[in-house]
Amino acid sequence: GVGFYSAYLVADKVTVVSKNNEDEAYLWESSAGGTFTVQSIEDDSLKRGTKITLQLKEDQQEYLEERRIKDLIKKHSEFINFPISLQVEKTTDKEVTDDEAEEDEKKDDDKKDEDKKDEDKKDDEEKKDDEEKKDGDDPKVEEEAEKKKKTKKIKEVSYELELQNKTKPLWTRDPKEVTQEEYAAFYKAVSNDWEEHAAVKHFKVEGQLEFTAILFAPKRAPFDMFEPNKKKTNIKLYVRR
Repeated sequence: GVGFYSAYLVADKVTVVSKNNEDEAYLWESSAGGTFTVQSIEDDSLKRGTKITLQLKEDQQEYLEERRIKDLIKKHSEFINFPISLQVEKTTDKEVTDDEAEEDEKKDDDKKDEDKKDEDKKDDEEKKDDEEKKDGDDPKVEEEAEKKKKTKKIKEVSYELELQNKTKPLWTRDPKEVTQEEYAAFYKAVSNDWEEHAAVKHFKVEGQLEFTAILFAPKRAPFDMFEPNKKKTNIKLYVRR
C-alpha cells in the first residue's frame, strides 16, 4: 500500500524476506521503477515473520541515527499494540587491571631487589648464605604483600534491544481506574516536560461524533509560546483502538 511504498522516499532499494511456519522463505526485492522480483531462498536466521531491509539514499543517512529513529517511533507508533524494539549502543565504565602499570612496577621492584642484594653483599660478605637470603628476601616478601594491583577505567561498548513504545494509552481506560501518578508519567512522556501537569481532564464525548480525550494544563507556559513560526502540536490525535 501507500504506507509501504513511502519507504522509497528514503531508500534506493527495498528487500523483504518473509516466511511462515509451513513454507520456505521468499525474498521480494525492488528498486522502484515499477518492477520487482520474487524468489524462494534459504534463510536460517528467519524462523517465522518478515524482515525488511532499506538501502538508504546518500542524502537520507540521518535515518541511521539512533535519536532520529526514536523520534519517529515516538511520533507515529508510540501507542500501537505490538512492541517495537531498537538496537541501541550502551557505554559503561569498567574497572580493569592496568597490565602496563603492573609491568612497570614489577621492573622497578626487580631493580630495587638487585640493588638491595648488592648492598647487602658489600656490607657483609662474610655472612652465611642462609642469612644473606633472609636479609635480602624478607623486605621483598613484605613489599609484595603490601603491593596493590593498579586498575584503570575503560569504556565498554555493548549493544542491546531496547523497547521503545513503553507508554500505555491511558485514554482507553476508565478515568476512575487511572491514578495521578499514571497521569503524571503519561503527561511527561508525551510532552517532554520535566514537571508534572497543573491539571488534567479525562472525558468521553458520545453522539454523532464519538471520542475520548485527555487534556493536560502545564504548570508554566512554554518559552516560545508566542513565536510566530512555531509549529503547533498542542493537540495530539490517535486512532481508535
